[in-house]
Amino acid sequence: MNKKYFTIYLFSVIAFGLSFNVLNAQAVRYSGSLPPIVVYKTTKDYSKNVAVTLSEDKKTIVAYPAPTDVSERSYPTALHKGYWLDNRGISPHTAFLSITYEEYAKLKKAPSLEELYKMIIDKNPIKKMYVCGQGTAHDGLVLELNALIKKRFKGCMRIK
Repeated sequence: MNKKYFTIYLFSVIAFGLSFNVLNAQAVRYSGSLPPIVVYKTTKDYSKNVAVTLSEDKKTIVAYPAPTDVSERSYPTALHKGYWLDNRGISPHTAFLSITYEEYAKLKKAPSLEELYKMIIDKNPIKKMYVCGQGTAHDGLVLELNALIKKRFKGCMRIK
């Protein structure tokens, strides 16, 4: 799949996932103003590591944050059974670097693509990934997502 089709695929997956409501898992109209609620599980705990997006063939980095883009809000939120609530914008093509968000935020500028690629510690870290509606963090969201995990993600869309 070339880059153009991957981009169309990724936006289609996100748009489709946004049609679910995490509160009651019923279809809702997408407003376009709220991000998808992404829940995922990884092969190891990469919660402190910088995430980058790879091309489909995993040979190049197609997206990465600037050091000024990372903060305490970049860390995912722990959920039941080893799942995480994404707070940084990961995808099925996410890879993790050996550098932590704390270390990365201290850099004056982002490393080159070649340097970033050499820092990759796992090109296939995502075991499972679901889109469970759209929205932002609010009181009760973690409880709602933990309930969905217990219900085996009923009403969510599995994207990996």
